[in-house]
Amino acid sequence: MCLGIPGQIVDIVDADNHLATVDVSGVQRTISVRLLEKDPPQPMDWVLVHVGFAMAKIDETEALLTLAAVERLGEAYREEIEAFDSSSIV
Repeated sequence: MCLGIPGQIVDIVDADNHLATVDVSGVQRTISVRLLEKDPPQPMDWVLVHVGFAMAKIDETEALLTLAAVERLGEAYREEIEAFDSSSIV
């Protein structure tokens, strides 16, 4: 199952190539924020992450509610976090 999971931008690591570090439930990875080029996220912003891309900016309330909902999915949520932990953008 592939889920869009909220993550918080930690750092913009390469603005020219639209890459940022995001924290998803304690796991940090570099993702592409290119799809948000018209409204680039900044550190501390929340984004919806799917397959290594920030798909949308979301507010903190929506992020926390969504995280709580996906955590209730149990095994599917754990698998998604494990997949996120083992993925990277090269």
